[in-house]
Amino acid sequence: MEATHAIAAGMGGVRTAGDLVLRVQLAKKLRINEAKQYVADKLGVSITELCDVITMTDLRERYGFGLPHYEPDASVNIGMEAKFRIAEKLGIRINSVEKFKELAGTAV
Repeated sequence: MEATHAIAAGMGGVRTAGDLVLRVQLAKKLRINEAKQYVADKLGVSITELCDVITMTDLRERYGFGLPHYEPDASVNIGMEAKFRIAEKLGIRINSVEKFKELAGTAV
């Protein structure tokens, strides 16, 4: 966990796509470069753009993935709603999302 955290933080974490790459890396048991390519493909950007703060801020706002900072006029989703959107867009299973669905009685 320490190594994957260091890699995600090195990409900028939630400021860019580090958290998304880390989630995919762990969920799909991919190596870092494979996970980066997977996320880039799902988001429709290049691997280089995954590390660009401006590009990823725009994408995070568009897809409702949440931001690490407060944007007064942004309609950015946070918390569980952001996790639901991340799981759906990346096609991965997030434990807290599945547990929420189970408790809400909406699990399929």
